[in-house]
Amino acid sequence: MPQVSFAADIKPLFRDIDISHMKSFGVELDDYAYMSNPDNANSVLATVSPHSGEPPSMPPGGPYWTAAQLALFVQWQEEGYQP
Repeated sequence: MPQVSFAADIKPLFRDIDISHMKSFGVELDDYAYMSNPDNANSVLATVSPHSGEPPSMPPGGPYWTAAQLALFVQWQEEGYQP
């Protein structure tokens, strides 16, 4: 099974509107160098993950990531943030 890559699997999870909105906060969702930093990736994962039965904080109003999308992101992290 091929490894999860940022270009093919992770970057497409983010909508253009999300990328544009988050740039104003210094969050570069479409930039591999930014997203492959574990601190940044963990921060993004925390915002798109539900907590204690509450919906995620991002993207505002949804659509929220599915369990499969969240698992894909975690797999990308576990496999070493492949480009």
